[in-house]
Amino acid sequence: MASIHKNFAIDAHPDVVWDAVRDFGAVHQRLNPGFVVDCRLEGTVRILTFHNGVVAREELVNCDDTRRRLVYAIIGGERVRHYNGAVQVLENGGGQTRMTWIVDVLPNEIASYIASQMDIAIAAMQKTLGR
Repeated sequence: MASIHKNFAIDAHPDVVWDAVRDFGAVHQRLNPGFVVDCRLEGTVRILTFHNGVVAREELVNCDDTRRRLVYAIIGGERVRHYNGAVQVLENGGGQTRMTWIVDVLPNEIASYIASQMDIAIAAMQKTLGR
């Protein structure tokens, strides 16, 4: 199983970043506008439409306000057999945020594509949330 790790800074207070991350149904408005172009909730599942037309169903696995950690999984994907993502928002000093985003995915061959899409999403987060 491929495991993709991204660690990056956001020029915003961790409370602001966490508030956007934990708003599971508003990822297209508050966290990644432009990267995610539409999102709708069906219970604990969000149906996302990405900038490239890909549609995914992500189930909320855990939202931990104490640790500022959100875990989700893609369910019923056509391109992936397994996808589990975890995002954690950490303080980085001076009102800055350090974010860790880990995705475990199968098949291994799709990892480079997922990693490149994560890079695009990170740039969108930094632009949207940064001061």
